[in-house]
Amino acid sequence: MELLLDAGWEMVVRAFRRRETRVATALLVLGLLHASPGEAQTSTPAKPSAAQAPAPSAPAAAPPPAVPPATPAPQAVPASTQEAAPAPAQQATPAPAQQATPAPAQQAAPADAAAPSPPAEKSAAATSEAPFAEVFERLAGRLVGVVVNISTTQAPAKTAQEAGPSSPGSQLDDLFRDFFGDKGAPGQQASRIASLGSGFIIDPSGLIVTNAHVIANAEQITVTLSDDTVLQAQVIGRDSVTDLALLKVEAKTPLPSATWGDSSKTKVGDWVLAIGNPFGLGGTVTAGIISATARDIHSGPYDDYLQTDASINRGNSGGPMFNLQGEVIGINTAIYSPTGGSIGIGFAVPTALAQPIIDQLRTSGKVERGWIGARIQPVTDDIAESIGLDKARGALIASIDPASPATQAGLKPGDVILSYDGKPVDRSRQLPRFVADSAPNKPVKLTLWRDSKEVEVTLTVVPYDPSRPQPQPPAPEQPKPPPTTDALGLKLAKVSPELRKQFSLPEGIRGLVIVEVPQNSPASGQGLRAGDLVIAAGATPVSSSEELQQQVAAAKKAGRKNMLLRVEREGNFRFITLPIEES
Repeated sequence: MELLLDAGWEMVVRAFRRRETRVATALLVLGLLHASPGEAQTSTPAKPSAAQAPAPSAPAAAPPPAVPPATPAPQAVPASTQEAAPAPAQQATPAPAQQATPAPAQQAAPADAAAPSPPAEKSAAATSEAPFAEVFERLAGRLVGVVVNISTTQAPAKTAQEAGPSSPGSQLDDLFRDFFGDKGAPGQQASRIASLGSGFIIDPSGLIVTNAHVIANAEQITVTLSDDTVLQAQVIGRDSVTDLALLKVEAKTPLPSATWGDSSKTKVGDWVLAIGNPFGLGGTVTAGIISATARDIHSGPYDDYLQTDASINRGNSGGPMFNLQGEVIGINTAIYSPTGGSIGIGFAVPTALAQPIIDQLRTSGKVERGWIGARIQPVTDDIAESIGLDKARGALIASIDPASPATQAGLKPGDVILSYDGKPVDRSRQLPRFVADSAPNKPVKLTLWRDSKEVEVTLTVVPYDPSRPQPQPPAPEQPKPPPTTDALGLKLAKVSPELRKQFSLPEGIRGLVIVEVPQNSPASGQGLRAGDLVIAAGATPVSSSEELQQQVAAAKKAGRKNMLLRVEREGNFRFITLPIEES
């Protein structure tokens, strides 16, 4: 009986083992059908799971050599084998299904997915870094060809009397002079001067932009292209006010040319490239960022420079400043340096200012600017508060030239120009540029701040005539001081023949004469002095202390902290404010 039972159990175990082998084989085949060729190779080591049966067979014996390449698979399969082998027949049936089934899914799939993951991450990182790492190399290779070296032979330096008024580039000329040997030996006759600078091509026909000071007093201008071709250049036109010049060379083939960009879109922190000829080293490329915009360096009436920390040195003048799109957004013009070398403070004329000038030079060889005949000053916070303006903005009219467009349009001192031809005037120094850019005989609309409200007027711009004589004040007459009164911390007196003679005041002038200004007072801080005339409080003319006191009382009643006064000195007019509390 026991023999029969043992024989029966042995048959049952063999039957289940044969069934286990067939199930594992079927699962393996299904796994191979759904796997890619690479996955199939990785999954092959999972076959040992079918070798749980002790019966030796060719398929079961073949897998062991393939186990080493797939490290995870051999670890999982022996675990199944150890759990299934000692189990009775009733537990052996589910064991292969639970252990053999995960083998292809859990071992083959992760092995395939994990392998390409690190290269994918490295590739993404390399892609994100590549554009910025290579952008300067690509830009330099593409743009160096549009930049030229400019050398000139100049006449001997003139004396101060011969040279006349200095140009905006004269300070740079002084900077270059020491380096290029303009001094000469004592007692020797002044020799001809060689200077170096940069420029860039704006048209394939050979038009080149540079600085006016680079070619100042030049008798001969030589342009060297990036391929070392040497050409002689002719001056098409120059504008000393903005320090720009346009040259022309005759080349045998069309030249590569630069593209203008919009400097008004430039922001602080933008990357830029400067290419030029510093110290005669042609094709030098430097990079930096825009450090500031709208810089006023007091070189001219239209200062609106871009400031950069890109290295700019002697010889870079006239060279282009590029944005990362390869567009010219500035013309490198000046540096600030106590030593003459770059300390990271360079200035470029923005293309928003330069391009219209170059277009005029290209068309007519000269620049024609508009003129309205109004003399202006900045609006300070105190002035804005005293006239009820919401904030310091616009340009305050200090005086108006007679027979000017401003006079004909009814503008008057004390008006604040808030907008010009539809463009807001945020800073007073924007207005001269807006007016200069206006076409002559063009009607323009102005928005003014007058009597605490906005007023619109229209005037017609006329061409600017540099030879127009400046308005001269009437002949002065010396006065004697009459009785005085105190107001706003000042000692004032009515205009009298004696005071007119003493302080050389013009004939027929009206107002109050400042007889004394206390030291360390708000009035002295504003630069007032004896002999100045107070001719208006706000927009209201005053000629007596009573009239002034009335205006001060009205301003105090309106809650003003400061009183706006219009003051004249030697024919020049300006507005100042004094605290009402001092009155």
